[in-house]
Amino acid sequence: SLGPLRPLMEDKTITEIMINGADKIYVQRHGKIVLSDVTFESNKELLHTIQKILSASGSNHRVDESSPYVDFSLPDGSRVNVIIPPCSVSGPVMTIRKFKDDIGTVDDLLTLNMLDKNIATLLIAAMKAKFNVIFCGSTGAGKTTMLNVFSRHIPEHERIITIEDTPELNLLQDHVVSLSSKPPNIEGKGAISMAELFVNSLRMRPDRIIIGEIRGPELLDLIQSISSGHSGSLAIVHAESPEDCFNRMVTMMLMTGIRLSTEEIKKQVAKAIDIVVHIELFMDGKRRVTAVTDLVYNEDTDKTKLHNIFTFKHSGMTEDGELIGEWTMDKTPPSFMDKFAKRRVTLPEGFFNG
Repeated sequence: SLGPLRPLMEDKTITEIMINGADKIYVQRHGKIVLSDVTFESNKELLHTIQKILSASGSNHRVDESSPYVDFSLPDGSRVNVIIPPCSVSGPVMTIRKFKDDIGTVDDLLTLNMLDKNIATLLIAAMKAKFNVIFCGSTGAGKTTMLNVFSRHIPEHERIITIEDTPELNLLQDHVVSLSSKPPNIEGKGAISMAELFVNSLRMRPDRIIIGEIRGPELLDLIQSISSGHSGSLAIVHAESPEDCFNRMVTMMLMTGIRLSTEEIKKQVAKAIDIVVHIELFMDGKRRVTAVTDLVYNEDTDKTKLHNIFTFKHSGMTEDGELIGEWTMDKTPPSFMDKFAKRRVTLPEGFFNG
């Protein structure tokens, strides 16, 4: 059913395929977007291929003039978005984000220079100590990859519940239950939201709850569950910086209509979330962690602040256009150090002093 797209789908170096009509098919390879030499004979052939792919996916959705756009997943987990005329002026458009079944290891991330050993050491310890961690960044930055890789360090005996809009997470532990929200049917009925799934997951005896991208009221449920003792949650937020991530979480809480002041919500978020990891896709096509941030609530001043534990600082470019930079560590111990001690997880001696 893939037609001319088959070689692109089989090419493991390609992560995304963007079809802008019959004769313009772009791919993302090694973080860079390039025009491929693959084409369709006509928009009619492209639309026919889209219909075949949609049918083979097992989705109960349709795409036609009365319903001109659709999101669905392929059997291999790849995510697909389609939009056709009259909404798409230039002809059928399809975007495929390929599912990566080989999630890699922390050593792979180090080889790719996505982070340094100190960051890896801290995040592995955070997984073992059941910290609540948010991975944030823009589209294609590598948020899901980071979450998948570090989730490997969750102890094997723990029961993990994952909640997503579109299945993307790929955990390797055996005791994993995966939940996915349900869109409304053609009549607009039967939708099941991530927030509803989150509430249900609390009745499933979870040791950990991992959420795909947080976009709305499920954040309130997450913060409240952490406050009531469900530690070890991981989640993804679309954000341009740790500060933007924090502000977006506060805004999402406010949009639920909760009767708390902005300052009180900031306090709740800072007390619930231990670490924010920001990842960025740079112009050289490389993905890097740009900040690892401690959300701090100071009981003495009743104020919140963000403390960057690690920061990536770039200093130039190579002749090949690759960014030059390094990670710096703030030697001030973060606010969560007592949690490591309580949960009997240790960092190397002098980690924040050496």
